[in-house]
Amino acid sequence: MRLYAKGDRVTQPNYGPGTVTDANVRHTVIDFDQHGLRTFVTSLVVLEPTDEPAPPPRSKAAKRGKRATPKSSGQPLAGARD
Repeated sequence: MRLYAKGDRVTQPNYGPGTVTDANVRHTVIDFDQHGLRTFVTSLVVLEPTDEPAPPPRSKAAKRGKRATPKSSGQPLAGARD
């Protein structure tokens, strides 16, 4: 069992490349490039070190799923005239 350090780049067969965000003897937490945060049992997880660079950080709006334009409900505004 290898204990990876915070910030190490690793790859996992099901989720691909990611960055270790926390690790101890019980759990390893990885922020995968395409799948987000996942927590594994350290003694069971299969990881390989990788030299693949991390993608650029996403903007805060993208993380929250905000849209550029407000969503319309299709209902007229209260007090709106036809």
